[in-house]
Amino acid sequence: MGRMSESPIEAQPPVAAKVPVQRTHHGDTFVDDYEWLREKENPEVIAHLEAENTYAEAVTAGQQELRGRIFAEIKERTEETDLSVPARKRGWWYFSRTAEGQQYAVHCRVAATDTGDPVADWTPPVIEAGKPFDGEQVLIDGNAEAEGQPFFALGGLAVTEDGNLLAYAEDNAGDERFTLRLKDLSTGELLPDVIENVFYGLAFSPDGSRVYYTVVDDSWRPNQIKVHTLGQDPSRDVVVLQEDDPGMWMGFDLAPDQKELLISIGNSEYAETHSLDLIDPLAAPRLLLGREARILHGMDPVTVDGERCYLVTHNLEAVNNMVSLVAADEFSKPLADQEWATVFAHRTDVKIEGTAVTATHAMVSVRQDTIERIQVLPLSGLGTEAQAAVTEPDFDEELYTCSLAGAEYDAPVIRLVYTSFLVPPRIYDYRLDSGELSLRKETPVKGGYDPADYVAEREWATAADGTRIPLSVLRRREVSRDGSNPALVYGYGSYEMSMDPGFSIPRLSLLDRGVVFVIAHVRGGGELGRHWYDDGKKLAKKNSFTDFVTATEHVVATGWAHPRRVVAMGGSAGGLLMGAIANLAPQLYTAIVAQVPFVDALTSILDPELPLSALEWEEWGNPITDADVYAYMKSYTPYENIAAVQYPKIAAVTSLNDTRVLYVEPAKWVQRLRDISTGSEPIVLKIEMDGGHGGASGRYEAWKDRAWDYAFALDALGATERI
Repeated sequence: MGRMSESPIEAQPPVAAKVPVQRTHHGDTFVDDYEWLREKENPEVIAHLEAENTYAEAVTAGQQELRGRIFAEIKERTEETDLSVPARKRGWWYFSRTAEGQQYAVHCRVAATDTGDPVADWTPPVIEAGKPFDGEQVLIDGNAEAEGQPFFALGGLAVTEDGNLLAYAEDNAGDERFTLRLKDLSTGELLPDVIENVFYGLAFSPDGSRVYYTVVDDSWRPNQIKVHTLGQDPSRDVVVLQEDDPGMWMGFDLAPDQKELLISIGNSEYAETHSLDLIDPLAAPRLLLGREARILHGMDPVTVDGERCYLVTHNLEAVNNMVSLVAADEFSKPLADQEWATVFAHRTDVKIEGTAVTATHAMVSVRQDTIERIQVLPLSGLGTEAQAAVTEPDFDEELYTCSLAGAEYDAPVIRLVYTSFLVPPRIYDYRLDSGELSLRKETPVKGGYDPADYVAEREWATAADGTRIPLSVLRRREVSRDGSNPALVYGYGSYEMSMDPGFSIPRLSLLDRGVVFVIAHVRGGGELGRHWYDDGKKLAKKNSFTDFVTATEHVVATGWAHPRRVVAMGGSAGGLLMGAIANLAPQLYTAIVAQVPFVDALTSILDPELPLSALEWEEWGNPITDADVYAYMKSYTPYENIAAVQYPKIAAVTSLNDTRVLYVEPAKWVQRLRDISTGSEPIVLKIEMDGGHGGASGRYEAWKDRAWDYAFALDALGATERI
């Protein structure tokens, strides 16, 4: 067992000046001493953040060797020179390569051949990692694009139907504002068309003459769909549709048959869908289902028995969603007069997540007993008594995730990804006619990894109100319930996001040091259906926090962890969870790692001008207009509930250019924690000065970030040596 490293005595945390600012809402005044740290362009703020990094480096200097070992373990287990399974689109197989020593993927393609045998034509070519393939063409090399840039990320790739043009969006700051570029793949030359400040999502018109993209407003909310005609000045780009409600998010999907663009506008409680005909360049969007119906839904265009229809996943009288088939003409009628044929009826024990279609089949993603799986049925007879029974691939693990990775419109197969806590991702092709599974790849794990050395189990903790909370408990097989183990409890619990079973190479570095890794599937996530989300949002949000505390107490009480060897970890909204449990039960945790933490939630949501704030009202409530929401949020938001108690070691990890959770939140939180805490444990802020919400760019930098977080946790747990 390793010993906790001592912080250097000379290291003193930076102390930010107190500049009191009063904020008054609903007759309540809060005095904020550190709001001035929001001034990103202020040299004093930058100097302070750099001083925080210096302090964090000094406090964690003793962890540097451990960080190096964890990074080396991740590297040694990862097949660095690797490639994805080629995926067919029209006449090409598309894939990406990674090479040892390179941070970014290289996106490539090779020409496909058509023999008339659908099985042979949709069997991907065997391409070897690290070896050139005859006819291989590089679409975009992330390493070349990133050269000389402080940051690099792609926000979308699209290829025209004829395969001649590539559109891609790149971010060189980490702020998720992308530059759209176009490339002639026959010559390799970039077109003069360059469009700044676009968001995620790109789609070409079928003839390749137009490209559609999304634009964000000043609060980073996607509010416009625009179209660029190739060769024209981008200043002449036309707004296809604009959304002015600050609480609504906008996006689009290209129909599988490429004939229309489905534009969705919505929040977490209701949505609106428009269809844009892509064949007619002069077409205007057509409203299919409006927001006034207050139906949360998603749509897939589909042709059933020769008729254009829409497969609608919706919550109309179906809290866990159902799937209906609606003929296109029905949407021209009043909602009450429309005929919706049931494809999947509502079930209380199954949550329907969404659908996808090919020319012949529909795929439905369902969640049952927390597990996501894919079900398939033919389109013929859909929504009638002649509808066929569903089929689904069968797997023999208890805790796994099966998700759809690709469904080309004219393909006889769909591509699935299967993974679990112990099994690295497997890529399968699933034949739609026979249900036959063909394994195309299992992600290699080097270094002698054997899944039999580890165990993943489901346990249940019981909350004070009687609710059973699912836990995923991961450990090395030889670790037993003897009450002595170190444990890391991880959680998220917001936005109906589920923490699904998935493999992680970095996590092995924790398990191999005897750590029991526990995922607390707290309310606010989506693991047990819509009610699980509803019971952890708005005026029920505190359930997320108390569930996490209950999960921690369960882990100790059942012998999985020593009561003084528990670390908590979570990021983003899970960082809010970390701040809340630090206030609720600081005595339970040896240390807390809060990644890009949303710890000043009330301040952010009270200002609709801040990035994405208005969109948050459907998650937390609107504290601007609702005094009850204000009072409830003020009672739990981490920054405003710091108390004069002994806090454990805390690491807040953030990025200067994060647009989703601004750096100022953890910066303020850390200052106030140090000011009020009666404890002596170090509280550090590590800030990536060139990163975004996901941290620094590049896979090696991401591994270093993970190694930093895990070393901080392992050092606090006294579990630095492999067992």
